[in-house]
Amino acid sequence: MPTGIHRAILFALYQTSVAASILLLPLAIATKQVGVTLPAHRIVNRLEQAYDAAA
Repeated sequence: MPTGIHRAILFALYQTSVAASILLLPLAIATKQVGVTLPAHRIVNRLEQAYDAAA
């Protein structure tokens, strides 16, 4: 049973991962031109699912 602190931590981690993904967007665009993709969406999706399950 998630507590309020657990939900708050998950929310903060989720928001941080979204912000980091936005900040890494130029790097992701550059690496995609080379043929490499950054899997940042996996982290965001997992944290979103964890937060939704806790909420």
